[in-house]
Amino acid sequence: MNSTSDPNKQQDPQEKFDQPPFNESTQSEPGEESEMNIKPDHGEESYKGSGKLVGRKAIITGGDSGIGKAAAIAFAREGADVLISYLNEEEDARDTAKWVEQAGRKAVLVPGDICDENHCKAIVQRAVDEFGQIDILVNNAAFQMARESMQEISSEEFDKTFKTNVYAMFYLCKAAEPHMKPGSTIINTTSVNAYKPSPMLLPYAATKGAIQNFTANLGQILADKGIRVNCVAPGPIWTPLIPATMKEEAVKSFGKDTPMKRPGQPVELSAIYVLLASEGSSYMTGSTVQVTGGTPTI
Repeated sequence: MNSTSDPNKQQDPQEKFDQPPFNESTQSEPGEESEMNIKPDHGEESYKGSGKLVGRKAIITGGDSGIGKAAAIAFAREGADVLISYLNEEEDARDTAKWVEQAGRKAVLVPGDICDENHCKAIVQRAVDEFGQIDILVNNAAFQMARESMQEISSEEFDKTFKTNVYAMFYLCKAAEPHMKPGSTIINTTSVNAYKPSPMLLPYAATKGAIQNFTANLGQILADKGIRVNCVAPGPIWTPLIPATMKEEAVKSFGKDTPMKRPGQPVELSAIYVLLASEGSSYMTGSTVQVTGGTPTI
């Protein structure tokens, strides 16, 4: 699923990437890129850096695939070293590290469950030990599971969704803050579900609303320390999370209901994460950038 070989060529956005229906098999959670029939585009062959993040050191959760992988590749090509936090998707994580290293930057792989506060502290400490500093924290890892009714949602699943999507963000921000100097940035991944919640994703949508408010609040709290906090609200993006958490029919038609008539590719968010990590967004904090394929957020 790739666009034209020239990423700078002007293209019709509806036709830039494949549209549904997709012949994609479902898989078990958390999902792996290596098992997908239709591979996402993370910018492996298209993203070109221009030195926007030279010397920066970044932590990216969920950096093994999807949006996190696209951000890792872009950050590395802009000059940053990257710590890649992931659950257990070893093959995908090693592939992300390969692209970071091919860009001439250092990649550090840290597997483990960010639901555990001690593991979040260990991620931050590993970054300090490896890099000597933390300039960028991207809270991107997320859990979701599509359900037909509230009765299908167990208390354990509800708890896991909040622990992964909200608690971990709090744990990591709290642990990283003492190591972040003025000019550092935190980028959280919310969702179009914060504005237009899907009835199939009750716990997930609730966490994304929480992330939105957490970001707006923390941006105010950390402004006096010169640390900026912003978030990105993607619409439907083609990642391993989709075939791993949705039913076959939903996967087949994924993204069709947007004005763009297709899902976004992870690479289509790369420039936004780079913007929020760089000096180009120096007057932005507590903000949300929507990348929704045209789905309204107002």
